[in-house]
Amino acid sequence: MFRPWYHLYIKIGNSSCNLASSVKVARPLAKEYSTMSDFYKDIVASTGIYKFYLDGQWRESTSGKAVSITNPSTRQTCFQVQACTQDEVNKMFDTAKVAQKAWAKTPLWKRAECLHKVAALMRQNAQPIADCLVKEVAKPAKDSLTEVIRSADLIDYTAEEGLRYLGEGQLLNSDSFPGNPRNKLCLVSKVPLGVVLAIPPFNYPVNLAVSKLAPALMAGNAVVLKPPTQGAVAGIHMLQCFHAAGLPAGLLSLATGRGSEIGDFLTMHPGVNCISFTGGDTGISISKKAGMVPLQMELGGKDVCIVCADADLALAAKHIIKGGFSYSGQRCTAVKLVLVAESVADALVGTVAEGVKKLSVGMPENDCDITPVVSESSANFIEGLIMDAKEKGAVFVTGDYKRDGNLIWPVLLDRVTPDMRLAWEEPFGPVLPIIRVASPEEAVAHCNASKYGLQGCVFTKDINAAIAISDAMETGTVQVNSAPARGPDHFPFQGFRDSGIGSQGIRNSLAMMVKTKSTVINLEKESYTLG
Repeated sequence: MFRPWYHLYIKIGNSSCNLASSVKVARPLAKEYSTMSDFYKDIVASTGIYKFYLDGQWRESTSGKAVSITNPSTRQTCFQVQACTQDEVNKMFDTAKVAQKAWAKTPLWKRAECLHKVAALMRQNAQPIADCLVKEVAKPAKDSLTEVIRSADLIDYTAEEGLRYLGEGQLLNSDSFPGNPRNKLCLVSKVPLGVVLAIPPFNYPVNLAVSKLAPALMAGNAVVLKPPTQGAVAGIHMLQCFHAAGLPAGLLSLATGRGSEIGDFLTMHPGVNCISFTGGDTGISISKKAGMVPLQMELGGKDVCIVCADADLALAAKHIIKGGFSYSGQRCTAVKLVLVAESVADALVGTVAEGVKKLSVGMPENDCDITPVVSESSANFIEGLIMDAKEKGAVFVTGDYKRDGNLIWPVLLDRVTPDMRLAWEEPFGPVLPIIRVASPEEAVAHCNASKYGLQGCVFTKDINAAIAISDAMETGTVQVNSAPARGPDHFPFQGFRDSGIGSQGIRNSLAMMVKTKSTVINLEKESYTLG
């Protein structure tokens, strides 16, 4: 929980943030800005190309090149960012290494105070970040603002959790192991890893950036951030909040550019001491090249929803619709396959179909339920999965397939079979396949045969059956009577098999960002506490 003396309340008044009239703000900020436009003025060059961040300054790349970002809704260029060079990446790691040594000597309470300032600045300057999300990744406007505020909350929570978790050490006595006298004291402490490379995905480029940045910084590390191309400008706006909070120069850098030019160079850089990556199959390639570098990876999922014969079908349908089609299905924890008992399949499919027909389809600025997917290549991939299912006999429940550019109308497919690609592949789009099964055991077997194992869910009124099915499902998380979800952000979040390495969630991420160090005090003679 937040310590009350860290916060005061101020009124935002008629600011364009459209937030609640009262928000939490930390101690006095490192620098005052008269307007929101003044706050963000340093991040963009006179050419209109957004800058990268190195050694405490926003800079233009010596490459003289830019990378264009396409608005998924208009399919036109909406922003341009710098194409960083390998030499500039080298400087990021050089400055990070120096800054990290000093940051590691900064008391925990001071690190926490700095993060609280970042969170306050994000709340005060949230709307421009949210506007970028609408343009870059076609996220509905309301959800975009929610992502920014949620991210500020995550930073605050990380600061407070870090004070508790990182402040705890351990003392071991030697005589607890057979044959040893009490003449050694082992002091166990948590120490930073060094420089963390953080790579978030396009679908949550702000929230999944701060979920890496905040624990890494709180644990005493430096960070090099490589934002996704789609979502880079939202990430740049977000990072300005860290800059304005007064972080030491060099402690945090942001690199933009083409993956073909700096992608492998970043992930294989000798200055990297940890990689925190969220994305797709690229993560598997990174893991094979990373060597001895600690990895924290979430690589997607084929999250199944098992609906038992005794399930509350109205409840299941409600969560299937939200879980399957929220943000057009572009979520790692989206419901991506329904496995329903044959005896209730007709009723469930009918109820889900009615709900799907009510989903609004359109532009993110209008807060539509279904908005364009992130790119034309993504839309083509989704269409390929749908056409494969159509050719093999799947039933289109909600009408014929419809697409306009990157905008795909929601697709509900019944009587999907295991020979269809949609039974196994992750569409990352507004398409939901349904497979009818004879038993929960058949559903669990299909779930466990997938290369993915991120999350899943089960709907049943029988708690004993729910626990048994959860125990049998080989996934990182199982939700009972609710759709898969990442969060609240302090809950553990992890995947099995190709869905990832390590665990996230605020405390788990803090644990990931440190290593254990032991200092053993050798006494001249045995010493026992007598009480």
